[in-house]
Amino acid sequence: MKNILNKINALARYHNEVSPDLVRTKDIKLGLRNADGSGVVAGITSKGEVLGYERVPDERGSGYVVKPIHGRLLYCGYDAIELARMIQAEDRFGFEEVAYLLLTGELPNADDLDNFTKLLAKKRPLTRLERSILMQEAYNDNQMFALHSVISHLSRCDPNPVSTNISDVIETCISLIAKFSTVVAYNYRVSRYRNGSDLILLQPDPELSTAENFLYLIKGQRPSRKEALLFDLALMLHAEHGGGNNSTFAVRTVTSSGANTYMSICSGIASLSGHLHGGANEAVMMMMRDIRRNVKNWENRKEVRRYLIRILEGKAHDGAGKIYGMGHAVYTLSDPRCTILREKAEEFVTRKEQIQELKLMDLVAELASELIYERKGQIVSPNVDFYSGFVYKMLGIPIDLFTPIFAMARVVGWSAHRIEQIIQAKLIRPAYVTSLPGEYKYVPLSERKRALDREDVKASA
Repeated sequence: MKNILNKINALARYHNEVSPDLVRTKDIKLGLRNADGSGVVAGITSKGEVLGYERVPDERGSGYVVKPIHGRLLYCGYDAIELARMIQAEDRFGFEEVAYLLLTGELPNADDLDNFTKLLAKKRPLTRLERSILMQEAYNDNQMFALHSVISHLSRCDPNPVSTNISDVIETCISLIAKFSTVVAYNYRVSRYRNGSDLILLQPDPELSTAENFLYLIKGQRPSRKEALLFDLALMLHAEHGGGNNSTFAVRTVTSSGANTYMSICSGIASLSGHLHGGANEAVMMMMRDIRRNVKNWENRKEVRRYLIRILEGKAHDGAGKIYGMGHAVYTLSDPRCTILREKAEEFVTRKEQIQELKLMDLVAELASELIYERKGQIVSPNVDFYSGFVYKMLGIPIDLFTPIFAMARVVGWSAHRIEQIIQAKLIRPAYVTSLPGEYKYVPLSERKRALDREDVKASA
């Protein structure tokens, strides 16, 4: 049995490798990216716009080149960072307002915001059946696995889960937006219970915001307003990021097939569980812990730089040769979400060790940008994941919940894009071309040569 598995492994590697020269020759947009790194335009949306570069005419007149710019993020035409700043300046919680904006395309008036907030509060508690499902399905310590399992099974509580009628879809999406924070918190509580802790499942408080409720459910006590407002900011900043990010594109693709809301949203969760999309803030915190342990003087630029070089060379930390939290598929000079989150983090820190840790992170970000440019010629800056984990750590949130919190916020964007995709009513079906040189002729079984005896396969294996 082991021999056949080894053979399948070797053949799979051999036949699935594609040469970069072939990709260039056929002008294939691998990863839906152009040769200059910009994204292939595959759709149109009113929900989110992500700006990190401009395409300007080449001075040689041979086409266009990418010009880096400071990043901007728009929600339904509104600058998301300005929106967050204005809401925070009014000392209000804004996640519910952002959710209303993304679902409807318009900012709510006071009455609509109040009614929408009350609707979310009404739908936030889990029914007895939903709690029973969660207790059955939240058996995995991996919180993203548990979240995927529970959300998919919540369809059993829906009298019409397969409906793609817009009214039904909107109602289901609002219900999921409301329940996500409760599910994530309860999953964590059940996981701790299965590992020996007492089972404590508090009821959501209808008088509290989404941010306040989540912190209350996981910690067992009401957060301070300062804590809750900082967490609310993080939720606002993660709620939406255009139609091209991996999880949202997955939701739109699955939606376009006619799949139901639960299946579509679960495709977003599945995508976010991958380390190339979600989980980067966890990786940043693990990396920073390693740096703190191995760099004696956190203020010594040369010492920090030397250790970062070792990380890039794969000789330190996890051996991956990557400084986590640096760079982005769209943003170049700056990630606007990172900028405001860093500002608010500095306002929040009080203890000496937190201040020192934040200064070290700033130094790592600065030196990492320099080193990556020196080595690869790429202009990169810290992204939102670089500081979000630090913020969650200050709020006392366990690292296991970092990525589920991402999903808890992004379910708003997923829902908005699902509704938009249903209305656009177009199956997403891109084209693929073959990597093979031509058509093969059938060879009788008795005449076939053993594949692993061929020199070309041996070399590949």
